[in-house]
Amino acid sequence: MAKQREKIRLTPEEQEVFIEEQKSLQVATINRDGTPHLSTLWFAVVDGDIVFETYTKSQKVKNLERDSRITLLLEDGDKYENLRGVSINGHAELHTDPEDVHSYALKVMVRNHPDVDREMLDQAAQSMARKRTAVVVKAEKTISWDHTKLGSGS
Repeated sequence: MAKQREKIRLTPEEQEVFIEEQKSLQVATINRDGTPHLSTLWFAVVDGDIVFETYTKSQKVKNLERDSRITLLLEDGDKYENLRGVSINGHAELHTDPEDVHSYALKVMVRNHPDVDREMLDQAAQSMARKRTAVVVKAEKTISWDHTKLGSGS
């Protein structure tokens, strides 16, 4: 199994490209009772870290205030032989200053709405910043896989 794991691991460069190709991010935080809380968000990569913003009163922010551990999943593929993914375990840094939130929110919005006027996105990000928290994920462990590397016979 270890040999197969090595065959399908993405290089750091391949991971960067794969992450940039993805639109949605699966986010797992830990509820008070220890169960996972899962949600899907849009994101951006800023200075090598995955960032997203969300309502300050959301369950995921409440969970991260209590326990900063977080897991992210980006994946694609609709058949076993073309499954690809990156799973990131780390800690979340929470940013609540409206200027910081505005900056991160704008990056997420520009990434996900490239055809929308930047001034409009900036105004929307400014408005959102008052009720949102930006989350910067500091990766500690990354696991990746690309089943297309196995070839069609595996």
